[in-house]
Amino acid sequence: MEELQNRYLSVCAEVQQPPNTCVLEVLEDNISSDGSLKLTGNDQLKHGDRLTDDGMLVLSKTLMGNSAIKGLDLRYNNITDKGAVYVAHLIQESESLQSLDLMCNNIEADGAEAITKSLHKNKSLKMLRMTGNKIGNKGAMQLAAMLQINSTLEELDISDCDLATQSVIAFAIVLKNNRRIRAINVSRPLLFSFQEETTVHMAQMLVVNKTLRELHLGKHDMTDTGVERLCEALKLNVSLRYLDLRCNRITRDGAKCLSEVLKQNPSLEILDLSSNRIEDDGAVYLSEAIKLPHSKLKALSVTSNNIGKEGLMSLSEAMKVNSCLTHIYIWGNKLEEPVCMAFSRLISSGRLLEEHTDVSPYEVDDHVFLAEASHGLRRHYYWTSRYGEYGDSSNSALTLMASDSLALQIYPDSHS
Repeated sequence: MEELQNRYLSVCAEVQQPPNTCVLEVLEDNISSDGSLKLTGNDQLKHGDRLTDDGMLVLSKTLMGNSAIKGLDLRYNNITDKGAVYVAHLIQESESLQSLDLMCNNIEADGAEAITKSLHKNKSLKMLRMTGNKIGNKGAMQLAAMLQINSTLEELDISDCDLATQSVIAFAIVLKNNRRIRAINVSRPLLFSFQEETTVHMAQMLVVNKTLRELHLGKHDMTDTGVERLCEALKLNVSLRYLDLRCNRITRDGAKCLSEVLKQNPSLEILDLSSNRIEDDGAVYLSEAIKLPHSKLKALSVTSNNIGKEGLMSLSEAMKVNSCLTHIYIWGNKLEEPVCMAFSRLISSGRLLEEHTDVSPYEVDDHVFLAEASHGLRRHYYWTSRYGEYGDSSNSALTLMASDSLALQIYPDSHS
């Protein structure tokens, strides 16, 4: 990559900008084998030189026309709307860039609009992550309109972007006809209505959409009523594999509706109910569905759901009956000693691998306890270490979905 590094220095001289030390180091030896360029601003081992708008200008000029770069990771930098225009130029001119991660920058509506316009004609970008940029309702509406034109994008993450009811509904309407999007994250919108209009529209979308495989509806203030509408649609949907309903207001009644979905429609493979309140009854309902031989659920997260001994023991028994469930996350509930012993036996017998759960057994004075382990479906969504790489156990949902996508490529009719 010496040629790319020399070009970067040349562009710096051309625009009279000092070179970014971090960018220089990455261009020298840290481009991954798959062509990904990682320029995250939170990597303090590389001097912590965050990219600014001027730095983005230099980078875009450097990478313009370069077909070797397939992915660009620009998380945790100081890119604003001005820098987003340079990102848009790069997208528009690129014929090889497949993934772009702009998580946690300072891009707002105008920057989102520039990026959106560049995607109208782009034929290569498959993944766009805008998480944590306050693009608001205006920027989100532009992105939704773009999905009516773009025929390449497969993954879109716009969580924590201050979406409003109007834009979430717009995405639901667009996805009724879009046949390319495989995964969408619209978690934590700013909703001010108790009528759950967004959930209703998402349910209507799921009835007709046959390609969406991953849906994130975390922090939607969803109640059992909304879950019931969602479940009515899920019984008719055969494509969705991963449903994320974390941090809502779902109780045992909502869990019962979801259990009926698992009983009637075995396509769902990952279910995230973290930080709800399904309690013992809800866990028992889910266990009954998991025990059925046709259940294909591979991963379940019920962390922080006020589940006691009865519910957790029923889940452990369900794992003994159905071997399909390989990942389960239970931390934050009432881990009494019988529960600790049950999960300890699951782990010691090899039925449950330690990297597939968020608890680790230990013994003190002949009593078994469970300690928290740093594993989860999406444990490191925002937080990342200053150094080193983390294994699949911290973000197991990504691994499970990736393996499922590979299976689809090899056996395209296996999930029809």
